[in-house]
Amino acid sequence: MLLLISSYIADLIFGDPEWLPHPVRGMGRLISFLDNRLRGSGGKWTERIKGVILTLAVVGISTYFAYLFIALAGKLNPFLGNLAWVYLSYTALSIKDLRIKTKAILKEIENSSIIGARRQLSKIIGRDTQNLSKDRTIVATIESVAENTNDGIIAPLFCLILGGPVLAIAYKSINTLDSMVGYKNEKYLHFGWFSARLDDLVNFIPARICGFLIAVSSLFNKKSFKEPFKTMLKDGRKHFSPNSGISEAAMAGALGISLGGVWSYQGKLSVKPYLGEEKRVIQPSFINEALAISLGSSILMIIIGVAVRWII
Repeated sequence: MLLLISSYIADLIFGDPEWLPHPVRGMGRLISFLDNRLRGSGGKWTERIKGVILTLAVVGISTYFAYLFIALAGKLNPFLGNLAWVYLSYTALSIKDLRIKTKAILKEIENSSIIGARRQLSKIIGRDTQNLSKDRTIVATIESVAENTNDGIIAPLFCLILGGPVLAIAYKSINTLDSMVGYKNEKYLHFGWFSARLDDLVNFIPARICGFLIAVSSLFNKKSFKEPFKTMLKDGRKHFSPNSGISEAAMAGALGISLGGVWSYQGKLSVKPYLGEEKRVIQPSFINEALAISLGSSILMIIIGVAVRWII
């Protein structure tokens, strides 16, 4: 329990500074290395088999090194073993990093620099940002907060509670694979198919926990539990992703806004289903509200985690 709490607090304090060695950056370099050597000309099933090899290699190597790191540190000294446990666990979380990057967008908006806001937004989302209006920039930011509340906070915490840092690192490797090769474009349609489907599978339960926690957190943030929960049930399954729509719909209901609509990805338009109802006029302050709900969700999840580990 103490190690779990320490990992959570460490992320709140340190975030993800560039100077600190980070497993996800190592995963990214490994994925790029294998991507360049495995992906190439071939039929549908050839590319899918190569994609399976990529996924198994990255997840296997990442998990093995996480286990080895903790085991070797523990053999040297029990304290070092606990320190390694906390370090890997903390690097699997993105609570402070999400807040820092989101606040950077909000600061540009408040300074009436839409160009600066678009530039900051492009660092955390994959869609085109160069032509977004102020309102659409705010909406895209809130969508990112909602999605990353699951991918960067609730799901890793779920894995930490169940299997410690080794399982959390395994999750992060799957999620990183999906973010790098899990696209439905010509380049990665078949090669990234397995990574994308595996990410859908491992996020299925955490995403629904996340949606529920967003609804509960909304209640503690002087909002309604009913609206986000009802919107999650009504609109969550409309999204192309079986998981992203859950947290986004819950957040839309909590804030009384509508997410989704027409977005551009690498110059190609994509129409996402609308989630929630437009009950309030879009304001920059909604970004802070989304961050408060996200933080509240993480606190609720850590409380649940401590309780579960205590019972076990």
